[in-house]
Amino acid sequence: MKKNFSEKLIIWDIKYKLFLDEKTISSTTSKLQYTHPRIRSPYRSLMSNLPYLFTYKNRKDMKINNTTNSLEGGVFSHMKNMISLHRGLSKNMKLKLVDYYLINYYKKL
Repeated sequence: MKKNFSEKLIIWDIKYKLFLDEKTISSTTSKLQYTHPRIRSPYRSLMSNLPYLFTYKNRKDMKINNTTNSLEGGVFSHMKNMISLHRGLSKNMKLKLVDYYLINYYKKL
């Protein structure tokens, strides 16, 4: 599966390389910037994280879920509720709240 995905990603890269590398001059800063950053960014993320994308299949000893469903419904939803209850917190304090929550959540496991 990883090999097939990697091959298709490389083929996609070859096909759209010129498109991804297009640059235009910004109207606000007058500097060159990528024309399609919203397509380029996920592609670059896939390429840089490719060695880790199929860890759940390659490392059976780690017992990793193939989805993040348990995180979304279990860990993150409660954390999001805590943050929304404290709407007046600064971004820095919200980050500290998330750190505190995750540290204490994983101590329980």
